[in-house]
Order: sequence, then C-alpha cells, then structure tokens
Amino acid sequence: MRVTIIETGRAPGRLSEDYPRYPRMFETLLRDADAQLSFETVALVDGQALPDPHDCEGVLITGSPAGVYDNTPWMDPLRGFIREAFATRTPMVGVCFGHQIIADAMGGVVRKSEKGWGVGRHTYDMLDRPDWMIGAGPAVSLSVSHQDQVITPPQGAVTLARSAHTDHAMLVYEEPVFTLQGHPEFSDAFVGALYAARRGKSLTDVQVDQAILSLDTPVDSALVGQWIARFLLAASRR
Repeated sequence: MRVTIIETGRAPGRLSEDYPRYPRMFETLLRDADAQLSFETVALVDGQALPDPHDCEGVLITGSPAGVYDNTPWMDPLRGFIREAFATRTPMVGVCFGHQIIADAMGGVVRKSEKGWGVGRHTYDMLDRPDWMIGAGPAVSLSVSHQDQVITPPQGAVTLARSAHTDHAMLVYEEPVFTLQGHPEFSDAFVGALYAARRGKSLTDVQVDQAILSLDTPVDSALVGQWIARFLLAASRR
C-alpha cells in the first residue's frame, strides 16, 4: 500500500535541519510497523499541488505550526481535498494539525484551548477499541505539543480516547478516517529539543522542565504506529 504523506509544516529553526522532517519520521514509524507500506510526500508547505484523492491508496496529514484559522494559501485547498477524500472513501489519517484540519473541514469546531498548551507525556483513557487497535489497554500515552484542540467533533465522528486536558484526543470516522492529537512519530530527543526551543517564548521554564521530565516514562509510540498501519491496510481492503 502506498501512503501519500501531506507535509503541512516543519519544525522551527535548526530543528528541521538537525532532525528528520515530519514525513521521514512517519516513514520510519510506519515501516517499523508494517513493511508492506510505501510512501510518497506532497510538500504542501512548499506549494506542491495536492493530488486527486481518488488516485491515493491512503493519505496521512502531518502536524504543522499553522492553525486551522490561519490564512495560509493552502488551507482552503486542503479542506477541499479532505472533503473529496471523504466522498471517495479514501483511507486517511491525521496527526495533530492533521487531526484538527480534518475535523474543521468536516464541520467540527477547532480553536485554541482554554486549558493552554499541552506538552510532555499525556495519557488518554481509551473509550473504545476497534479491531485494528490490537494491544490496546485501558489507556495510551503519547508525547504532545499543541495549543489548539478539537472542541466539538463533526457529526459522525466517534471519540476513541480522551484526557482531562483533551476531550477528543482520537477520532474515527466511518469514511474511513482515523485522527489523533498526540505525536507517535516524535522521538523523545526531538520532542525534548522542540520544548527547549520554546523555552522563554511560548513556554515557561517550568512548563519545559516538567514536559521533559515526563518523558522519563516511556510513551506508546510504536503501538500507536501499529494501529495506524493496521487501520490503513484494513481500510484499503474494504
């Protein structure tokens, strides 16, 4: 199965040079989960044209520093692509910004949360566990980095996981689409460097120190990578 990764953003400053870009992070995560997957990248952030969703076997939309409310030249075309992907039942996954823009495009509400930044290791209660979530327990943990959240999911979306900070941390749609707020693609080294880069800017010293300390407890990135791979492969066989 070929997964088309839509690159909607890059890490700030030198991080995008010192670490792999987001599509490469996803390739590593998902190849480790299932060698059947192959990948191509559409660098939407550089102005590359979106493909026809009908020609895509599966789609993954990455994270981004942009918010769904920003006036970027590619935001509305991406919404149109998402709606067409739903119409053609193209399997699709969204992570962080991808999670948010899919909800936004389909009529949900996304905005900056009154609860502020989510950083560090977050643990979510699992509310439902579809068949492709093999190995799922009562909770799952991922590293996060976000201010925006899905506040109200679109009609037809089912919430799979939540926390006190994030009510709709994972969503599944029948079309078939799976989205999540956390970052299974981020290594501890990268996400720690990302927090450090925001020290004294968008994050306080206390926020950064606590976020980095929380990463001493392992997250479930590999497990969630397996869920994404199984979801895409199962959806492609429908």
